Amino acid sequence: MGACVTEAMRALERTPCGGEVIVVDNGSTDGSPEVARAAGARVIHESQRGYGAALRKGFAAAQGSVVVMADADLTYPLDRIPDLVAPVLAGEADLVLGARLSGANGETMPFLHRHLGTPVITWLTARACGRRVVSDSQSGFRAFDNRRVRELELRGSGMELATEMLIRSAREGLRVTEIDTGYRPRVGNSKLDTWSDGWRHLMLLLMLAPDLLLIAPGALLAALGMIMLVVSFTNPEGIEVGSLLWRPVFFSGIALILGVQALLAGVVIAHSSSVSKPAVQRRFQWLGHAALRRRCLAGGGVMVALGLAINVVLLFEWLGESGGAATDLPLASLSQSLIIVGGTLSSFSVVSHFVLLGRSNVAEGTADIETPQGVESAVEHR
Repeated sequence: MGACVTEAMRALERTPCGGEVIVVDNGSTDGSPEVARAAGARVIHESQRGYGAALRKGFAAAQGSVVVMADADLTYPLDRIPDLVAPVLAGEADLVLGARLSGANGETMPFLHRHLGTPVITWLTARACGRRVVSDSQSGFRAFDNRRVRELELRGSGMELATEMLIRSAREGLRVTEIDTGYRPRVGNSKLDTWSDGWRHLMLLLMLAPDLLLIAPGALLAALGMIMLVVSFTNPEGIEVGSLLWRPVFFSGIALILGVQALLAGVVIAHSSSVSKPAVQRRFQWLGHAALRRRCLAGGGVMVALGLAINVVLLFEWLGESGGAATDLPLASLSQSLIIVGGTLSSFSVVSHFVLLGRSNVAEGTADIETPQGVESAVEHR
């Protein structure tokens, strides 16, 4: 901890406006706060546990027009702070990431994090931003315009804060860039929980960008399922692909059902989640109409009844002496798709009713953060 504070303070002396080092104590029991204070840092305390909670506390305490955040484990080269803040001070960027493209990534970052977790989350984050923003979305070494980022009203309390900052920044039009700052071997143990933090990231991504990650893919998948089902009826014997026989009927129902479910889930989230972009919420205001829910309930019931009717017809045909026709398999796929999609529509009607009813009674908790303005600061988390 003392080495981190010293390195950061020396780096700040080489920036045009100087600054201070803030260390956020998030329940440390190893004497780190005392070491940081002895090294010259201003130590503040945050009782709520979590990476994001500690960082938001530091952002609120920082008095600088530009804030730098970094982990206090010596993995990030804090002597690169002048390079990180330069684009912000020059008015060329609002948020600059120190990408971990070089250095000791292989020795420092766990295998799953480096080759699966970080690449997948970065890809999803880029899609949620509507364009590829950065190559390393999970870098915790960042410099940003304090006022612009404060206006984003970040809410994450865990590791997902890094993703939330990027998505909200991109969607609010902040200029985001990155520089390669490298990465060093970690001093101490990582507090990252692979599965729980990964799940929190995924849930945050779905809440922030349901239109891009659920609605659009769901609509495309449902349309693909419909096309494949039509192809199955026009070519009930299958389609020859070289020496193979492809029967799209087996995947058509799966694609249709999963697509509709993803589409409806995205619509509900986009309309009801308080963290979704306001423009997205306005786009799906029609979900609040009671007439729509009644139509979904009625339409779902009709689809279930029709699917069951087709099943009865197929049952009698299969029990007959003539056996099944070539189109029976596509009809069976259509029948099960109608039953499941119809049931999903009916459930959607009921769930959306209670979701909308509960919005007035259930508030998604978030702390109001007020950040004073002043000289540049560096924020570290322990």
